[in-house]
Amino acid sequence: MNYIGNLIRPPSEADSIILQVTVGCSHNRCTFCGAYKDVHFKVKPAATVYADIAFAKNHFAHKNRVFLADGDVLILKQDYLTDLFKVIRRELPQVKRISLYGSSKAITRKTREQLCELKSLGLNRVYMGLESGCNKVLKQVKKGDTVESMVAAGVKVKDCGLFLSVTILLGLAGAEASANHAVLTASALNDINPHQIAALTLMVLENTPLGRSERKGLFQMIGPGAVLKELYILVSNLDVKRSQFFANHASNYLPLSGRMPKDKYRILAEIESALADSRMLVPENLRAL
Repeated sequence: MNYIGNLIRPPSEADSIILQVTVGCSHNRCTFCGAYKDVHFKVKPAATVYADIAFAKNHFAHKNRVFLADGDVLILKQDYLTDLFKVIRRELPQVKRISLYGSSKAITRKTREQLCELKSLGLNRVYMGLESGCNKVLKQVKKGDTVESMVAAGVKVKDCGLFLSVTILLGLAGAEASANHAVLTASALNDINPHQIAALTLMVLENTPLGRSERKGLFQMIGPGAVLKELYILVSNLDVKRSQFFANHASNYLPLSGRMPKDKYRILAEIESALADSRMLVPENLRAL
């Protein structure tokens, strides 16, 4: 496979065929993200992508999922995407699920009919990074979106019958606004009611603007106990229906998973136990992105 740079994929796509269609992220301004800071966004030549599909046909016939990388494949023109999906269906007939990252900007640019067309061609799952339900936090980290636009985008994806996974970042508001960040993020998730919620914990990277702000004392990352308290407030305020909840990413201090609302109080109890016994937490040196 012709990969360029570091591929970023959701944990749930570990067993998927990773087909790199673009390099980098079309936005690439978020202060907390160091994944593509030295990479200019570009679309890989179609011939290269189709050569990778041919390789996958010969070597990954046992895999029935495809994840389209990198950061924002959904931003591409509809004709390009429909042609790509048709080739995947023809050359990889065993594939039952195609997934990708989709920013709210990309989702907004697609009409409902276009999203439904992609669904009919095999698109099954869209991963969207909400990060925070607080507009002040989103502005500070240069997300380039508002809570309102992301809620509307998430609802749009769901209305098209697509599986929606939404990512949020614990600790993103720093120490002072932690509780507000948790409450407002839960509120935004309630408005979207995604099929899946993935809670990650911020890891401040040296090559990011946020990392430089931390070194200057302009941003204070909260500690493990405060992260757990933020998570507790978030879960306490969640009122979603039939949603998977995951806080088991390698960045998290306490691996958690369950279904909402069925497992809400069990998850809250596990957080309470960890707050009382720090030995339950993942050591700092074992956390990763």
